[in-house]
Amino acid sequence: MKEFRKILCPIDLSEVSVKIIPYVTTLAGKFNSQVHILFVVSSMEHYAAFYIPHPALHEFEEELVKGARQKLQEFTAEQFKEWPAAKVEVLRGDPAEEIIKYAESAGIDLIVMGTHGRKGLEKVIFGSVADQVVKKSAVPVMTINPHRAS
Repeated sequence: MKEFRKILCPIDLSEVSVKIIPYVTTLAGKFNSQVHILFVVSSMEHYAAFYIPHPALHEFEEELVKGARQKLQEFTAEQFKEWPAAKVEVLRGDPAEEIIKYAESAGIDLIVMGTHGRKGLEKVIFGSVADQVVKKSAVPVMTINPHRAS
């Protein structure tokens, strides 16, 4: 069986993120893996066409990144107590693309992430980061439906 030495856990810091953690920690314990926790702040560049001044968008994005770093540190300290060496990263851009790029650059062996279970029009409008990652990832991706996880 393949060993997963580096496991990436991309999270969105929503209330369902906590439900993914037991899967990550169980796998990391079994394979003695290094855990990487990633949050991606969506880029605001596409809103520049709405006549919003670019500096205002940039400042807003900076505040989002700053807030995400703080929240991710708190989340990691609470949820990954047994994994103090977990690598924590906040990136900016398209979530699916940044997850894929991070996995490649960090030499990740497995991605474990949640789905939101969107259906119908909601899925068409918002898309699915998990679907995109599954389709484009060079490494295995384990998806967890947090609404059905126990």
